[in-house]
Amino acid sequence: MTTERETQLDAMEVRIDGVDVVATRTFDAPPDLVFKAWTECDRLAQWWGPKDWTLPVCEMDFRVGGRWFYCMAGPTGEQSCGRSTYEEIVVPERIVYRDEFAERDGSIIDGMPQMRITVDFGETARRTTITSRAQFASAKDLEAAIAMGMESGLTETWDRLAAYVATA
Repeated sequence: MTTERETQLDAMEVRIDGVDVVATRTFDAPPDLVFKAWTECDRLAQWWGPKDWTLPVCEMDFRVGGRWFYCMAGPTGEQSCGRSTYEEIVVPERIVYRDEFAERDGSIIDGMPQMRITVDFGETARRTTITSRAQFASAKDLEAAIAMGMESGLTETWDRLAAYVATA
């Protein structure tokens, strides 16, 4: 049986369905701008990560089979890195990638949750609705990500994206 839990966080809807986290939010910007914000390091550096975090490391090979390596820095010196591999790209409609926690040298951290993330960009009246589905391998992995603050981190990150596209 699939368990669903829905939470309204600001203007974003987050739903946990089985081992998937599904988030939806509409941004007041056209899809081409919002898509570019996800696909160019100079733009990602303006918004990626929770409030008060920065993105000092961003290396991207944006193509199917290409990789994205990033490290975020927190306000008290903490660091969180990830390594992603792009599986599908449909400009400006969809990005699918496998995301894994990584060390600063790019090696994968064993035992940490891995996600297959599908991000869809839909347009309505020059606004963009993003639907992101993070698929976990198990309920244990999902619960670990939730315990690490995934929902609040996602909300803060998308708040920053909204602010970025409003001024870009």
